[in-house]
Amino acid sequence: MPEITASLIKELREKTGAGMMECKKALTETAGDMEAAIDWLRKKGLSVAAKKAGRVAAQGLVAAAVSGNKGAVVEVNIETDFAAKNPDFRAYVKSVVDTALNGGDIEAKKAELTDLIAKIGENMNLRRTAVVSVDKGVVSAYIHSQEEPGLGKIGVLVALKSDAAADKLQEVAKQLAMHIAAAAPKFKTIETVDPDALAREKAIYAEKAKASGKPEAIIEKIVEGSIRKYYEEVVLMEQAYIMDPDKKIKDVLAEKSKELGTAVELADFARFALGEGIEKKQEDFASEVAAQMNK
Repeated sequence: MPEITASLIKELREKTGAGMMECKKALTETAGDMEAAIDWLRKKGLSVAAKKAGRVAAQGLVAAAVSGNKGAVVEVNIETDFAAKNPDFRAYVKSVVDTALNGGDIEAKKAELTDLIAKIGENMNLRRTAVVSVDKGVVSAYIHSQEEPGLGKIGVLVALKSDAAADKLQEVAKQLAMHIAAAAPKFKTIETVDPDALAREKAIYAEKAKASGKPEAIIEKIVEGSIRKYYEEVVLMEQAYIMDPDKKIKDVLAEKSKELGTAVELADFARFALGEGIEKKQEDFASEVAAQMNK
């Protein structure tokens, strides 16, 4: 069993939002297994990890760009928001998204960071890139909290497959991109939901139902209902449309297909929110935990 250290408790608290002592107990109960501890807290109703998982936890910029029927989105991190405004850093981020868009060497771009880190004086990380494309249709990019063209805090790409006129498709794609920025879907359709993630959710819902004293006969129905709600939260096609909550995204696409006289399909999408899933540095928190551990 790994040692339950202050840093381990700190990491669990940052991921779940649960109290310090609850995190310590969860890690103790699960022999220091981080993922199991998260599930333990969720089963006890002590974790809000699912809601906090996408919160901004690092500085830097997200960039998105489109050329023809292809788009790229990238995230580059830096230590402080002040340094993220540095012209050299911004020029670098733009060069990264251009490289991704044109199929260039991303590893070479990562190598360039050594000189830039020395110049600006802060650590940096080219964290991730994504490219989407479509043979027939359009790709649209949207930047939320845009600081200058193509740069901001949330970047979204939407690829629509269709024979419809490009200008009409761009309107639809832009609206969907804004929805995705706000609703943060993880999967395109129910069929594409990660099996491990689904199994994990089912286990948690079942455990919570049992803990509340529900009869075995209705636990399965409770789990089914919870999974339907889970799909509505994380599956894009099942989400309520931000601009018209009475409709799901799949209904919106069906309506647009009818309106434009040809099928409009969501081929792909990508959404990067700055810092999601990265632990923000809190220098005073480690000492706070350590003090509690030594009591």
